[in-house]
Amino acid sequence: MTGRARRPTSPKYQEISDTRKDQVMTTSPATGWEVLDTALQGLATVADALRDGDLALPTPCEQWNVAQLLQHATGDQGAWAAAVGGGPGPAENPFTPSGILAAAPAALVAEAIRLANGAWQAVRPADGAVPTPLPVGPLPAVVAAGACALDAGVHAWDLAVATGQPSPLTGALAATLHDAAREVVEPLRGFAYVPALPAEPGDDQVAALLKYLGRRPDWKAAN
Repeated sequence: MTGRARRPTSPKYQEISDTRKDQVMTTSPATGWEVLDTALQGLATVADALRDGDLALPTPCEQWNVAQLLQHATGDQGAWAAAVGGGPGPAENPFTPSGILAAAPAALVAEAIRLANGAWQAVRPADGAVPTPLPVGPLPAVVAAGACALDAGVHAWDLAVATGQPSPLTGALAATLHDAAREVVEPLRGFAYVPALPAEPGDDQVAALLKYLGRRPDWKAAN
């Protein structure tokens, strides 16, 4: 689905002040980490195109619909920002999303980006032990930034394919995220990630990453 009209304000979203909304909606990824900025921009692009009718659609994360997955993805970024830079963290557990959005999808992602910008700008590639929200604990800065980007990038793909949008996951981004995935995914199998799917000859970089994360590259809602 391309060329969508912008969704009008819906009463299902909790109101935020006009001033705050303007501040949030103009936030762009500027974390100082190219891979994270790229992944977050992909998430923002997908969220900006979501319509009210999309929110109940199924996703590749089979236990969650679009609204719940959006809550999870933005909540994860809040958890990362709190771990890396301090702060209160997300208002609700990203792994038990209610499906009731506190704001419009684009505003939720913009707020997540604002938090990410503030947290990651102070992190340098040479930093050796960056706090993370993962059970593995602190990680080298490059690995931590890649893991945070992995979360945003793959959920951007999930939301895109669930709602018929173009995938924001390019081959170059997928290759970089796959490197990060190899560092952090295995201890999280069965919790944050399902078992990997078998690789096949001819898999491109995007397919290789998705299968490593247990996703079908050809996922459709009827699957």
